[in-house]
Amino acid sequence: MSLTETANEGIKNAMKAKDEPSLRAYRAIKAALLLAKTDKGDAEIDQDTEIKLLQKLVKQRKESIEIYIKQDRADLAKSEEEELSVIESFLPKQMSEDDVRNIIAGIVSENNLSGAQNIGKLMPLAMKALAGKADGKLISTIAKELLG
Repeated sequence: MSLTETANEGIKNAMKAKDEPSLRAYRAIKAALLLAKTDKGDAEIDQDTEIKLLQKLVKQRKESIEIYIKQDRADLAKSEEEELSVIESFLPKQMSEDDVRNIIAGIVSENNLSGAQNIGKLMPLAMKALAGKADGKLISTIAKELLG
């Protein structure tokens, strides 16, 4: 079942169950998919693009939660957290920080990279190796730490 079909089915089930957080999350997923399809000229979206869309939605939710917490709006932060948990359930399991660190260290040693000037060479390799498996912010932080 495609992500679009899953989102449509989720919307139906959430409406029947009167589950507002899930309904909002499924509608956000469906809207993002529709936008991506119209950008591509109504072509089918591959799984990599779907994962990138979901990661973008997760990132938006996390940023919103941070802002709401800073503004002392726990009610809005809670709403975003509920949506975040539903959206994250569609993503593949994220790697631990130690696993990401080991993979990036392997890339550094394979390519004989050292020094901060090589961050531009490391990041594309790391992002390709860890696509969909780790957050870009975490990858960047570890890469900068390893190259110093």
